[in-house]
Amino acid sequence: MLHSHVKIWVHIIWSTYNRERILHKDLRSKLFRHLLDSSKGLGIITEQINIQPEHVHCLIDLPSDKNLADIVKGLKGESSRWINEEGLVEGRFKWQRGYGAFSVSASQLEIVKRYIENQDEHHQRKPFHEEYDEWKGKYGIQDDGNDGNR
Repeated sequence: MLHSHVKIWVHIIWSTYNRERILHKDLRSKLFRHLLDSSKGLGIITEQINIQPEHVHCLIDLPSDKNLADIVKGLKGESSRWINEEGLVEGRFKWQRGYGAFSVSASQLEIVKRYIENQDEHHQRKPFHEEYDEWKGKYGIQDDGNDGNR
């Protein structure tokens, strides 16, 4: 085969430190645009982003020449630096350590995109921490008891 054909969809989720609900609407709008720009700078295609008061959902097409950990580190690190430099929150902003990354089948892509898009409605019925615990269970991830802040 002369060419490689790769399509790896990944749904990434990360939260604010201590899951503080500090990403207010104005900041979320600015952060949305900033994450899109950062994604382009990292050479990735971002299909869907939704920012909630305490967490972010991001659906990306992972290029074959990129490392997922480096992409997440780039998105989180660069955005926290930007939030702090711009003074967009009171005090020092930081993301919680770690993240969730879940593979998405091409056959489920539209379902996941709608799920991410409808986070506002979804979280009226179920809080983030419950939802995230369910995600871990569905993917067979054992809870290590560490909330990622240490």
